[in-house]
Amino acid sequence: MYNIDFETGGHTDRLLKSDFVILSPGVPRTLEIIRKLSEAGIPIFSEIEVASWFCRGRIIAVTGSNGKTTTTTLVGAILDKAGIENVVCGNIGVPFSDKVLGISERGYVVLEVSSFQLELIEDFEPHMAMILNITPDHLDRYDDFEGYKQAKYRITENQKSSDFLILNADDSVIDKNSIETGAQKVYFSTSRLMPTGVFKRGKSLVGIVREKEIPLIDTEQIRIPGLHNLQNAAAASLAALHLEIDPKQVGEALREFPGVEHRLEDVGKVAGIRFVNDSKATNVDSVCHALRAFESPLHLIAGGRDKGSDFEPIARCGKNRIKEIILIGEAREKMFNALGKAFPVQFADSMEEAVKKAFEEASPGEIVLLSPACASFDMYDNFEQRGKNFKEAVRALKNDNRIAKGIETS
Repeated sequence: MYNIDFETGGHTDRLLKSDFVILSPGVPRTLEIIRKLSEAGIPIFSEIEVASWFCRGRIIAVTGSNGKTTTTTLVGAILDKAGIENVVCGNIGVPFSDKVLGISERGYVVLEVSSFQLELIEDFEPHMAMILNITPDHLDRYDDFEGYKQAKYRITENQKSSDFLILNADDSVIDKNSIETGAQKVYFSTSRLMPTGVFKRGKSLVGIVREKEIPLIDTEQIRIPGLHNLQNAAAASLAALHLEIDPKQVGEALREFPGVEHRLEDVGKVAGIRFVNDSKATNVDSVCHALRAFESPLHLIAGGRDKGSDFEPIARCGKNRIKEIILIGEAREKMFNALGKAFPVQFADSMEEAVKKAFEEASPGEIVLLSPACASFDMYDNFEQRGKNFKEAVRALKNDNRIAKGIETS
C-alpha cells in the first residue's frame, strides 16, 4: 500500500540511503551497519524520540533498574482515578508510537523508558522524569556501570525549569547533586523524614508539596508487597501531587492497585504451598527485593541468560529466607558456583520440572518463588512467556489427579 522497502535476515548498504534510522532498543550500536550509518552522518534515533515529535500531550517518563513497570502502571491508575486522560506505554510492552496520535493536548503519556531507549534521544523532553533507582544491570551491553548510569541520566537532559525530575532520596548510587538538569528536583523516601516531597512517617505515607502537608495512606493498606513497592507508591504519589490530583484519589488508587502481571504475582496455592510469579526480575537487585517482600520460607526458581551479573548478593539477602534453589537455563552453572555453598541447589531442564521439584520439597505455609535474576532469551521469547509457562506449570499441579482430593488449592 505504501511501497515501503524492507529487508529481512540482515541489512545491506541500501540502508545508507535513508534520511534517518530508528533503531530498535534491543539492537546493539556496535553492529557494522550502525557504524557505517554513523560514519555517513545519517541520524539514528530511538522510537521514543521520534514518537515524541508527534506528542500533543505531556510526557511522564519513568526509568530505573527496578520498579519501572509497576510505577508506570500505578501512575496511570492514579490518573484514571482522577478522570484524567492518559495512555500507559513504552518499554512496558505497548510502543509509544502506537498511542501517540490518540492523546490530546489535555492528556498525559505515561512512559516506561529503558536505558537502551534513552541512548538515542535528541529532543525528548518529559514534563516529569523519574529515576527510581540504579543498580548493576545490562553489563553485557555497557562497557561499565558508569556507562549504564549515564544512559539513565539522559532522561532529564532536555528538561526545563517548568519540568520535574523525581529522584529516590534513599538511593546512594544516584548522583543527586551532580545530575545536570534544568528541571526542579523533587524527592521521595521510605527511610527518612524530609522537608518536602513524599516520605514514610511511622505507618503513613505523607507528602509535603508547596509547604503544605498532605496525608496520603496508611502503608499497610497498600496492596502490593515489599519495601521496594512502597518506594514505587511514593514516587507515583509525588508525581500525582505535583499534578495537583486530589490526595483522596491518590490514596484510593494505592488501596485498589493490585500490581502487574509477572511482578510478585500471586498465582495461588497447591496443598498449602503458595506460588509467586516474579518473572520480570531479570537482575540480582530485583530478586533481593522480592526475597525481602516475604516472611515465609522460600523455594527459589532462578536462572536464564546471564547479563554479566554477580549473583553472590543473593546469598546475603537470601540468608534465613531461602530453603533451596532450583536453577534453570544457561546461567545455572555460574549461579551454582556463586550460591551452591549457601543453599541446597537442584538443576532442572524445564520450567515444569523446576516447579515439580520445588513443590516436592516445599511444605504447607512455604512459598515457591520464580525470580530468575537473568534474561529469558535462552529458553523463551521474553519474560512474559517465561512467567506464563510458570503459571501453566502451577495450574498443571492443581489439576494433577495425583494430588489428593480435599487438599487446598486456590
